[in-house]
Amino acid sequence: MKKLALTSMLAVFAVSGAHAANVIDNNPLYRPGQDRFYSVTTLGSHSEATDTWTLREEFGYGITDKLMVNLATSAMEKDWFDASAWRDFTVGVNYRALDMGNWKADIFGTYALDPVWGNHTPFLDKDYTSYQWTAGVRGGYVAGDWTLAGHVAFDYVNSESFNWGDDGIHKLRVGIDGQYVLCPAWNLVAGVEYTGFLDDAFDNAGRWNGQFGVNYNIDATKFVGAYISGEMAHYTGDWEFEDGFGFGFKFGVDF
Repeated sequence: MKKLALTSMLAVFAVSGAHAANVIDNNPLYRPGQDRFYSVTTLGSHSEATDTWTLREEFGYGITDKLMVNLATSAMEKDWFDASAWRDFTVGVNYRALDMGNWKADIFGTYALDPVWGNHTPFLDKDYTSYQWTAGVRGGYVAGDWTLAGHVAFDYVNSESFNWGDDGIHKLRVGIDGQYVLCPAWNLVAGVEYTGFLDDAFDNAGRWNGQFGVNYNIDATKFVGAYISGEMAHYTGDWEFEDGFGFGFKFGVDF
């Protein structure tokens, strides 16, 4: 009887551990397990432009425990749809190159176009739509109740998908993200990213983006979150805040 009870207890812990390893809670190093999907929906606006809202959907699939693919798209509206647009459409791939205990590292790449269509933008119009290729790496340390991760990404933007001429825009993004788990249900996240322009035409230009949020896990496969964000840009003069502070909400599910 004792042996049976011990076996049952070990089975429960094994199942719980498997679920815990696949918890979706907005951790910066989260990835779906093999043959699992995830969806993260974000609704956001700006405190100085509450008449403009953006709805974004990201959807991904774990081909293996190391390799996943995803796609994302967003739509915006202003003044109760007085103006609206289908903004970006992004496809990406992510490979976990390092999985050594608590240390994790991913290599990723994306292809995006923006905007797709809008009130004043014809569908994939050559005069408005830009195309962006991105390659980067993200890595960090995942402990029992906290995570710290950094990333470096290179973006190339041009007016055509395969135009590799000198008239494109080159950007370098560097950032750090953290998460602190208060309890199994609640966690805090924060992050900051700097975007620098590598072209002479954008000399001394840059942008800082920061975010702070709180998440609540309904269970191991579903979470909701609320966030505030701020942006500070530098072009030719002093650093200035742009568009005030943003706020938003997220809903994520792993299935």
